Order: sequence, then structure tokens, then C-alpha cells
Amino acid sequence: MAMEITQILLSAQSADARVRTEAETSLRQFQEQNLPVFLLSLSFELSNNEKPTESRRLAGIILKNSLDAKDATRKCILVQQWMGIEVAIKSQIKELLLRTLGSSAQEAWHTSSQVIAKIASIEIPQKQWPELIATLLNNMTQRDQPSSLKQATLETLGYVCEEISDQDLVQDEVNTVLTAVVQGMNLAEHSPEVRLAATRALCNALGFAQSNFENEMERNYIMKVVCETALSKEVEIRKAAFECLVSIASTYYDVLEPYMQTLFELTSNAVKGDVEEVALQAVEFWSSICDEEIELQEFESPESADSGSPHSRFIEKALPALVPMLLETLLKQEEDQDQDDSIWNISMAGGTCLGLVSRTVGDPIVPLVIPFVEDNIRKPDWHSREAATYALGSILDGPTFDKISPLVNAGFDFLLNLMKDENNHVRDTTAWTLSRIFELLHSPANGFSVLSPGNLPRVVKVLLDSLQDVPNVAQKVCGAIYYLAQGFEDAGASASLLSPYLPDILTRLVATADCTGSGDSKLRSSAYETISEVVRCANIAEASQIIAQLLPAIMNKLAQTFELQIVSLDDRVKQSDLQASLCGVLQIIIQKLSNTDETKPIILQYADQIMLLFLRVFACHNSTVHEETMLAIGALAYATGADFLKYMQEFYKYLEMGLQNYEEYQVCAITVGVVGDICRALDDKVLPFCDGIMELLLNDLRSDVLHRSVKPPIFSCFGDIALAIGHRFEKYVCYALPMMQGAAGICAQMEMDDEELLEYGYQLKCSIFEAYSGILQGFKDSKSEVMLPYASHLMQFIELVFKDRQRDESVTKAAVAVTGDLADALGPNIKLLLKDWAFLNDLLGECLQSDDEQLKETATWTQGMIGRIMVS
Repeated sequence: MAMEITQILLSAQSADARVRTEAETSLRQFQEQNLPVFLLSLSFELSNNEKPTESRRLAGIILKNSLDAKDATRKCILVQQWMGIEVAIKSQIKELLLRTLGSSAQEAWHTSSQVIAKIASIEIPQKQWPELIATLLNNMTQRDQPSSLKQATLETLGYVCEEISDQDLVQDEVNTVLTAVVQGMNLAEHSPEVRLAATRALCNALGFAQSNFENEMERNYIMKVVCETALSKEVEIRKAAFECLVSIASTYYDVLEPYMQTLFELTSNAVKGDVEEVALQAVEFWSSICDEEIELQEFESPESADSGSPHSRFIEKALPALVPMLLETLLKQEEDQDQDDSIWNISMAGGTCLGLVSRTVGDPIVPLVIPFVEDNIRKPDWHSREAATYALGSILDGPTFDKISPLVNAGFDFLLNLMKDENNHVRDTTAWTLSRIFELLHSPANGFSVLSPGNLPRVVKVLLDSLQDVPNVAQKVCGAIYYLAQGFEDAGASASLLSPYLPDILTRLVATADCTGSGDSKLRSSAYETISEVVRCANIAEASQIIAQLLPAIMNKLAQTFELQIVSLDDRVKQSDLQASLCGVLQIIIQKLSNTDETKPIILQYADQIMLLFLRVFACHNSTVHEETMLAIGALAYATGADFLKYMQEFYKYLEMGLQNYEEYQVCAITVGVVGDICRALDDKVLPFCDGIMELLLNDLRSDVLHRSVKPPIFSCFGDIALAIGHRFEKYVCYALPMMQGAAGICAQMEMDDEELLEYGYQLKCSIFEAYSGILQGFKDSKSEVMLPYASHLMQFIELVFKDRQRDESVTKAAVAVTGDLADALGPNIKLLLKDWAFLNDLLGECLQSDDEQLKETATWTQGMIGRIMVS
């Protein structure tokens, strides 16, 4: 039944474009016309040892891509297609794939193991292919099986465990898999290739081993084998064993106590004396322990700290030996590590882990690190000076301000001097450390700062001088200025300390952005982000003049981007990135200046020119619209109010593009938000555009392709539109309300065991309530009876939310507010309805006892609205 496709597969890899295109077309047509036979033919090709390596390789790739995709929608389609193939053909395909595991060609069985795992991910949760695990284990237990088959089988078991859930196998299957895998790690019995595959498989299977780790004897055996494997003479096997230990640290933290002395010795020896790829995993083990203990501390109550809590304080106990070990890693820098963002070495891993240790234990780390900083910061070798500043920067997040600030104050002058150090690495790390100091230890609004009127002038001078340094240093200096400005936000009188320096800071940052060459786009982006933050956090009363001067300067730079010569895709991308940065700055300037009556006229004066520039940005990129440009237009709509109407005719087509941009769904979400901004700005003047907007929003809700995160903002947007146009929203009710009711039904059925899904559920509930609130308020003064048929369903939804004891406070606020809006809009018409819903008294009573003043205020208002109806 399978077809001969070797030649087509070879032609699809031809150097001749015409031959290649014809072959690709043939494969695509075969796939579309007869998928079952197509997949069977590929499986035959992959399994046949007499076929060319090239055709087998491509057959495997196409097979894998026919079963899985990164895009969730596409993956769902592929799964449905596989499930629709008749059982006999699927059985043949699976048999061929299992046979391929015995192939002498590693590339063939390696691909086959991945394809088997993809099929397993579809079928095992559906209780199909129950014999797979037994078949694979049979390969491991049969005598005289070739080493390559055992290697391929272990690799397959690892991939299968990676693809499926621990709920998909019964405990007996888990036990036999773990037994086979752990035995595969045995040094005496197996080749290095088999032991490596077994060790990697164990790493993937650890999530299934909960019961085994609860059994002391089984746990001891697994830990013994992993620790012995971590001493193998082969580097790859040692690395894989340490990866297992990293996974065990995060998965089975609560049973590690008996093994910690051994694990410290193992990791310490690896960090000090093993090759870097193994040492990195040894450091990662301690980072994982930190992650676990930080999380435990976040949820730890004073009572649990003294009781049998799972918090074993491994980091605290290991501190005297662990910190010196990590400090030693800081001295192992590479010469080019600052130039390449992809580099990850033992020095960086050690610094990251040191930072996690600091967050875990707090104050006790300071006396352990101070001597290292003091000993190394003056040494002639740049490695020592850089390590000292890296150590200081790494431990800033964790200790109390009172504990860490004396150390920082004592070293401030030294750090500022190091910004002139002869070595690039030292300057780079010092700039990073300064940015950490300003981020973590400079918050006058909260009553603490290492900065003072005495040291601020020198700090600003050093930072502005260092903006002219090499790009990697200048980029981190931008970060330092960013946090310096951010710390003064809402700082009252202290905010005035920075005001005299703002003209110089903004001038130098603009110059830095201008001076960046074509290869320094990261520095340019950082400079513009920092300009935005400096403007956002400035004291408007003192900074309005400099911001007003900055506005036309940034507009001019945006105008200049249209003159750039575009001869390649790379040129287009650079133009687009620059325009995005400049629109981002303009958005912040517009928001800042439109916030006060004194400065708003500045924006109104330039509004026409600004909008013209934004429209030119959209026109530059056809269907692609910048998120930043959309956000800036939303800010301009808020600033100009009803006057924004004159831009709508020209802007509307780009609004349409944004609402239909399913691929760049963040753009779609931002465009939905801008529709809300426009509604608030124009009120009923938005009416001529509402038919088109509502049609697009409803299509977005119906779409299976659009990312789900866009849908809550759309419901909120219904409320914005209804508030703007009032009773004229009636024509949309029969379309919008069923959508809202459907979404409420989805909320009722949603499984909330996933944290991401839980957060999405909160957003969806809030947005549905916001939509109802806006629509009810829109109808309040006219035609409120339109909403009567929907009142009962809304009350059911409010009760559903009330019964959720884990509900987020934002959802509670929205539910209480919409209850008040319902009573306010429909009045005596719902008197009988309200009598039927006894839960309302409990909901309002709960809110009136809340510590949240805003929630209490809303509940009091809602209670008044209901009370008014009941006495009417």
C-alpha cells in the first residue's frame, strides 16, 4: 500500500531549484490527497536500511512535522488528522517505527524515537497504544540485543516520558521503566552510549517517580546510581548525571536531607576541578535549591517555620563552604564575555547563583562576601577587580538596607573610580553593579537611598561621561540612569534633587542614541528606553520646559527615518526598530505633558504634526503596525479628546489592520485597547465607525486562530463602546450579549489547576463584568429595559464567581460593581429578581469587612442601590 518515494525525497534536496520545487510540490500534493498512505510511505522509507541516508533523514523530518507543531492551533489540527487515520494503517506505521529502532544507522533510529514519542503523546492519554511501554522494555530485557538497540530504546523511553504526563502511566509501568533506565546506567554492563542514553532518559522520567522517591529503599538506590554516574570518566555522562541532580533538587527537595553532604562534595569537586560544561550543572544544582527555598519562604508562616515544614534550610547550613566556592568561580572570566550575549560561563553561573543565595539567606551573606570584595578590588589583575564588583552587585538583593548600605556607601567612590578602569570588563560590570544599586537601594519615596545631595553630582557626572564608553559599557550605563531616575519617582521634595541635571541627562542620552552605529542597535534602544523613563519619572513642574524642547527634537528624528535608504530587508528592520523606539518616547512625552492643564496645550499645539508622523509610520510598513505607534496614538487620543475625530477617517484603515492582525496578536490586543481610548476621547462622535469596529471585534471573538489573551480586552471594549454611544448600542446587543454569556459559560467549566489558566480565568471574568457594567451604564438613561432579559443570567454568573473561595480580589471588585450597575440601571424592574438571590447579602457583607477601602466603598454604593430598589 505504501508508495515508492525515494527519488522524490532526494529531488526535494536537489541543488537545482526547479527540481527541488517540483519535488516539494509532489510531496505536498501526496500529503493533501492521501495522508494515511503518505505517512505510511515515509515510515517505510525511514525503516529501510537499504535506502539512502538523505532520503531517510528527510522522511523522518516530514513524519515528525506531520504530527507536531509549535503553533497550538496547527498542532491541534495535526492531532485530529492522526486520530482520523484508520487503525490498521496506524498500526503499520507504529510497527515500522519500532523496527527502525534496531537500524544500524543512528540518524534513522534517533528520528524514529522522536516520532514514536510524538505518537505516544497523542495516543497514550487516550488509552491507545497500551503495548508501547512493554514493547520498549522487551528490547532492554532480551539477551543478546545489540547495544545500539538498547541505546535507541532508552532514548525513546526518555522522549516518551518527556511528552506524556505522569498521570498517563500506571505505577507498575513507571516501576519497570525506572528499573530499565537505572539498570541501563550500570557501568559494568553497558557501553558509554547506552549509559548516556539511560541517564538522559532518567532525567526525563523523574517526574513519574513520586512514589519511588517516597520509598526510602528505592530512593536510596536511585540516588546512589545517579551519584556514581556523576563520577563517570565520560564528560557527557557526568554532565547528564548532574542534570538529573538539578531536576531532583527541584522535584524532590523535601527528601534530600540524607544526601546533602555527598551532594555538596560531588558538586564542589565538579565546580573546582571538572570541565566547564559539568561545572555549570553543578552550580545549577545549588541555584535550583535556592529557587526551592525562596519559594518556600514566600509561603512560609511563622508557625510552619518551627514545625515540620519542608524547608530544610540547606543553603543556610552550607553557607560557610558554599559562598567561598561560588566566589572562586567569579575569577574564571573569559576575555570576550561582555561582547557576546549568548556566552554563559562558570563565572556568570557562579554570580547568578550567588545572587540567589543572597535572596535565600539575606543578611548572613554580607560578612562572607565583604572580605572577598576588599581583597580583590585593588589588585592589578583585572580578573580580581571585575570579580569583586560582580560579587558586590550579585548580593544586593536579599540583605536588609541597614546591613548592605554601609558596604555600598564605603565603596561608592571606589566604584565610581572603576568606571575609568583601563579594562573594559571591569567598567562593564561596575556599570551593571551601579544600576543594581540604584534599582535596589535607591527609593526616596519609600524612605531609603544610598544617594544624597552630597554624592549625586559626582554620580551623574561619572554616568554621563561613561555614556561615551564602548557600546557594551554605555548600554549598562543607560540601565544605571534608568534606575537612578526611576528611584526619584513620586519622591516628593527629594525628586527635585535630580531636576537640575535633567537637561544634561536627556541631551547626552539623545546624543548617545544618535552616535550609535549600525551595529549598536541595542545601545540605541537602551538610550531611548532610558529617555522615556527619565521623562516619565520627572517632576513635571520643574521639567516641563526641557520635555517641551525634547518633543520637537524627537518628532524631527522620527521624520528623518522616512528618508533612510532602504535597499534590503535588514534596512527595513532597522528602520522599523528605530521608529518603534521613537514612537515609544513620543508616547511617554504625550502622556507626561497631557497630565496637567498647564502643559497640555504643548501637545495640542503639535498634535496634527504628531499624528501625521504616526500615519506615515503605518504607511511605511503595509500590514505591519508597531505596537508602540498604536500605544502612542492611544495617548494622543486621550490628550486631544473630541478633537481626535479629525484623524479618524485616515487612521481607521490602520485600526482595521490592527484588529485583524491575528499573527502578531500583541498588536491586535493593543489595538483593542486603543479603540477603548478613542471611545473615551470621542464619546458619541465615534458612532460612524462603530459598525465596522463591532464587526471586527465580534470576528476576533469567533476566531479559533487569535490568541486567547486578546479576548478579555475585547469584552472590556464592548463596555467602552456602549458607554460612548449609550442607547445606540442596542443594535449590537443581540450579537455581543450571547458572546458574553458564552464566555461566562466557559469560565464555569474552566479547570483552574493551571496557574496560567487561573490568571486567564480572572481576566476573562473581570472583562465580562466590565462589559456588562459599561453596557448597563450606557443604557441607564434611555432604553434600560433592553437589558432586562439578560439580568438573570448575569446574576447567575455573579453567584458562580461568589462561590469561588479562591477568587482574585479584582474579580470580586468587578462583580460587586456590576451588581450596583445592574440595580442602578434597571431599578424596580429587578426587585423580584434581587429577592431571589440571597447570596448577595453574603457577598456584600464579605466586601464591607475587607481591608481594601476601594472595595468597601464600591460595596457600600452597591448596597445603597439595592436598598433604594427594595424600598421603592
